[in-house]
Amino acid sequence: MSIIINLDKAKAIAHDIRRQQRAAEFKPFDEIIAKQIPVISATGAEALREAIRERYADLQDAINAAESPDEIKAALQEVIS
Repeated sequence: MSIIINLDKAKAIAHDIRRQQRAAEFKPFDEIIAKQIPVISATGAEALREAIRERYADLQDAINAAESPDEIKAALQEVIS
């Protein structure tokens, strides 16, 4: 007997993992921006947040393009390892 994986549900789970990891990476920069700490540049923090956004946008594209659970796992390896 083989297991049938619902690819749409697998992608939704992968996107949840992606969002959680992105939020964790954003957290230190969110605090800098929210607190407006004068010594630390909010502009610099926002530039770093943009780099994170771009990385996770590429991951989102890879998840959406995946045609198998193995491709989803491969895409997620960058953020869960």
